[in-house]
Order: sequence, then structure tokens, then C-alpha cells
Amino acid sequence: QVQLVESGGGSVQAGGSLRLSCAASGRTFSTYSMGWFRQAPGKEREFVAAITWTGSTAYAGSVKGRFTISRDDAKTTVYLQMNSLKPEDTAVYYCAASTRVGIITIQAPYDYWGQGTQVTVSS
Repeated sequence: QVQLVESGGGSVQAGGSLRLSCAASGRTFSTYSMGWFRQAPGKEREFVAAITWTGSTAYAGSVKGRFTISRDDAKTTVYLQMNSLKPEDTAVYYCAASTRVGIITIQAPYDYWGQGTQVTVSS
């Protein structure tokens, strides 16, 4: 069983930055594919970014160039650096882990989910 705990959310003005962290329990973290998703009020949960155990990354078009996903296997933590934030980035952000190999941009293959952290961007 893997537990994921997100942190780093908060309120920021448009143009600002936040860094989300997702701390994972489990001895095999380094082999997991990791992802970030978000859900805005009244909308479906959507893919934001993903990273494989080898460090390959992928991003949703809406955040590419502004967000960066990274991982520190020694700390069993994955990060989401968010720059140039926009009001439309306001959402609850969720971390997810999968035992499957490769970049995963859909929800179903993820085995474990965090509880989410709120990000609010004001104009």
C-alpha cells in the first residue's frame, strides 16, 4: 500500500508561483510512474503532468512551458513547480502513483491517489 500526501497549495495572485510536493510512502517509489491531476469546481478531473521512473515527462497543453514536474527518489517525493499562474489554474491538485511503466496521462492506470491540495489564483 502506498500513501501520498500533497502539500504546498495556497492562494496566489496571477503571475505568481507555487511549488506542490507529494510525499510518498513505500520502498519501491523509484519504480513508480507519477502524475499530477487537477479538478476545478464543476469540472472533470484533468491531467496536468506526468513523470516516469527514468525522468521522462509530459504535460497538458494548458500548462506546458509554465509547470515543471520533477522527482527526488531519495526523498520519495514528486514536485510540481507552477510558474506564471493564471486564474484558470485554480483547482484542487491531486498526486497519483502507478506501478505501470511509461508516461500515463489518464486516470484509470493510477493505483494510488493523494487527498488533494487547493490552489487558488486570483486576478
